[in-house]
Amino acid sequence: MNYSSIANVFGTLLIVTGCSMSLPAVCALIYGEDDLSAIVISSLVIIGLGIPLKRVFRNSNTLHIRDGLFIATFGWIIISAFSTLPFIIHGTIPSFTDAFFEMMSGYTTTGATILTNIEAVPHGLLFWRSQTHLLGGMGFLTLTLLFLPHGMGGVRIFRAESSPGQVITRDKFKARNKDTMVWLWGIYLVLNIIETLLLCLGGMSLFDSLCNSFGTVSTSGFSTKNASIGYYDNAYFDWVIIVFMSLGGVTFVLFYQMIKGEWQQVRDNTEFRWYLGFLVFFCGSITLLLMTSNSYDNFWDSLRYATFQVVSILTTTGFTTTDYELWPQAAQMFLFAVCFVGACAGSTTSGIKVVHYVVIVKHMYSSIKKIFLQPMSVTRIRLNGRPIDASIVDLSVCYFIVNIIMVFAGACLLVLTDPVDFLTAISAIIAALMNIGPGFGGVGPSENFAFFSDTGKWFLSWNMLVGRLEMFSALVIFFPAFWKK
Repeated sequence: MNYSSIANVFGTLLIVTGCSMSLPAVCALIYGEDDLSAIVISSLVIIGLGIPLKRVFRNSNTLHIRDGLFIATFGWIIISAFSTLPFIIHGTIPSFTDAFFEMMSGYTTTGATILTNIEAVPHGLLFWRSQTHLLGGMGFLTLTLLFLPHGMGGVRIFRAESSPGQVITRDKFKARNKDTMVWLWGIYLVLNIIETLLLCLGGMSLFDSLCNSFGTVSTSGFSTKNASIGYYDNAYFDWVIIVFMSLGGVTFVLFYQMIKGEWQQVRDNTEFRWYLGFLVFFCGSITLLLMTSNSYDNFWDSLRYATFQVVSILTTTGFTTTDYELWPQAAQMFLFAVCFVGACAGSTTSGIKVVHYVVIVKHMYSSIKKIFLQPMSVTRIRLNGRPIDASIVDLSVCYFIVNIIMVFAGACLLVLTDPVDFLTAISAIIAALMNIGPGFGGVGPSENFAFFSDTGKWFLSWNMLVGRLEMFSALVIFFPAFWKK
């Protein structure tokens, strides 16, 4: 591996991280609280470490695929570790383990928290906490690519951080990698700005509007209130956030195609149609279950709460407006199933992703048809109107199986490290691995992750990273061949 080029990229990562603390510093200055010095000191320390790395290795401009995989895995760990400094220096989260858990949860858009009183945290630190969602939602490394020199192999970093689903859909829309990043970030920021304006128009404060928008479009889930979005108890806020969580679950290539007026490609997108189908099915089913159980006074309240929670979990956002563990068992089972879906590949979401279900279901249908009905036929699975290779089918099946194995194996290991019941253990792993945030049992919507041991928190943090990098990029480093020349 080219360690000098890797050091160059890590230096850029640190500089970008340190500079991005300027907005939280301005926020701390506006509110006049005691967190300004902690943020400024942290920013200077991080930039002070990044500049020497960048300067010493400034002539190292070659990256290979293995370098990209290394950067994609350890880059997230480095920025999460250094981002803990404001919390540790201020004393809001004195434990490095707890602060690392919180930052890894923020950057990976998980939204799980160890904070028991979020509203007691100073505004500058709260803004930094939410800003990690903004940076991590589109991928912190994709932002860093904008600051790397041309020809440095940024495409390899981008591929290492991309999901297997993007390999399947072959979604790309600009020839040059930096042009792609500019378009992605441009669309992403515009969505954040529009949602912020809509929330402000509804009466939410600018600070809360920004932080909640960061957590919505990035499908992350950190809120500024202990009761999450349920604190506001406002139907307008709920529906605005529902819309933008749903948009965050759409592959960003479709937004580009809409801008270009390529509506036929949008209509032909198989995954997008299935995504809408999943939303309608689960929202409708849980709404009916809530109505028949008289959980809410009328149809509109049942629709509002069911839709919000389904969209929040399916897009792996993790916002809550109610304690869904008080819902009927049947509704909870549907909601538990939603945890295993995820939204579209190429979006800000995590999870298994709709495209994998599309491929697997089509593969099952064609296999049954070939075995029992038309044994002499030659069938090809089509996606977006195009046939896909058998290797793509194998990738989808493999990815699904690895996810399921990771969930159950992780739950068994978590039970060994922490004295929790199996529902809490498996929910915590699903919440971390799928980057959802809240789960069921001890990590339900009214609880948090503070009670886990340090070992449990480090294990869950690793699962967050594995889920954000969508398994393979993070797991390949355990293969001995990865480290050989």
